[in-house]
Amino acid sequence: MYELNQKYIEQLELIAENIQDSEELAQYLEEEEEEFYNQLKEAYEPRLAEMYQEVAHTNPLQLVSLELVLLDPAFEGLFLPRILGYSVLRGQINEHYKYVRPQEHFKQILLTICDSSNFDLLKKRIGQTIQIGFALSSDIWITNLIAGITNKKVSNYLQAQKLERFLDENERKNGYVRYARQFHNENYLSADFPTDRTSLLLNAAQLKRFLTYRISAKVDNSNLINHIDDLVAHEDFYGVREHFELMLLYGCFFEHDEASEAILREVVNDVRRNHPEVAQWGMEYVRELHRHSQLDLGPANEKRFAALLDKSINDELAEYFQLADTVHTKGYTNIEAQDAVKEFYLQHEGLSVANECVRQMIFRYFRSFINNLENDAYTDFFEICRLFQVYMNIFSNQQFNQDLEDLSMEYVGKLLLHYTDKRGKDYQDIKRFVSSTLQDFRFVTEKEVVEMFKTKRKKKED
Repeated sequence: MYELNQKYIEQLELIAENIQDSEELAQYLEEEEEEFYNQLKEAYEPRLAEMYQEVAHTNPLQLVSLELVLLDPAFEGLFLPRILGYSVLRGQINEHYKYVRPQEHFKQILLTICDSSNFDLLKKRIGQTIQIGFALSSDIWITNLIAGITNKKVSNYLQAQKLERFLDENERKNGYVRYARQFHNENYLSADFPTDRTSLLLNAAQLKRFLTYRISAKVDNSNLINHIDDLVAHEDFYGVREHFELMLLYGCFFEHDEASEAILREVVNDVRRNHPEVAQWGMEYVRELHRHSQLDLGPANEKRFAALLDKSINDELAEYFQLADTVHTKGYTNIEAQDAVKEFYLQHEGLSVANECVRQMIFRYFRSFINNLENDAYTDFFEICRLFQVYMNIFSNQQFNQDLEDLSMEYVGKLLLHYTDKRGKDYQDIKRFVSSTLQDFRFVTEKEVVEMFKTKRKKKED
């Protein structure tokens, strides 16, 4: 946890003073009616939310410290339901949708709400959050938490949030996904940078998740660079898989000044030289990045990492990124680039990780091109399909062909929704192309073509 900047502390102190001196609070304390608490909430939660987002954007490592300040009773429980949700979603979960480690920060915020004089109002806004937090937690942890609460009304309320249906893993997964969707556009992730091997192994997954969000959200990451540089240069981490994966993520997706780039280049190559096993780990992580739902490992990213590699160290990582640099520089439509892909591909087993990365690299070009085509540019689609055969012949891979088929048929489907005049030139051009080229590719059968372009008879009116 990182200390909150003094300027933020002073701003929070001012907001707390304003809340305590406000007419809204005075009226609420006098009348004790929910509508007056809501007026207090409407007046001050936007200010807290605005400040929270400022910290999240520029100083995300200080978010937990900020949340701890908000636990002060002077804030009257405002914004606590929101940060309770953030704490639930920050926790690392395993493949069974259970927390990897107990979430003590979630517990701390929840107990603060339970002890609040405004609990009866706050509980109306936290039921679903507690249900998901409890679903992801162990029974022992929940039992110990509730056992520590002396207020019977509060403990009964918490006990009621343990839902039996979440004992089922699929229900738990669906509940988590639905809940997380509410926070899809919010910036709340934070991280602790490891200081030893144990903390690296424990925190690497959360750190990658955090950095992935920062990359995909395109936010200001300047305050993270020194922390990442320290992680890169930590000698005790050399040869640890998670360390190399984080360096690869950093090298591909972050902008670096000369000093940071020099550190990264030196460590990456030192590790490659003395720990040859990292080349395989690196390729497996490249494959993961190509498949990633949030990150787009494009030409600029791969060229950036390729520039860091010492080519005199002969490993699979250097071979792949050298090929990637060639393809991205010359273009995937270039014959020399195609020959380089073929040469690389034949030197590796067809289903090897390296070859899958090459297929993903090439497929990304096709996907990007076709997904950005407008309906009236369908002749460009016809042209790019000529290139399909080149790479289908090089790869001889069923999954690659299937991906191209899915991509093509989705675009054809859009065209047929747009061009509905069956006698029109556009419609007939599309029909001829599907009937010949796409059928030759075995993307469609003759029967499917007939069905696709069949004129449906109108029902006769009685």
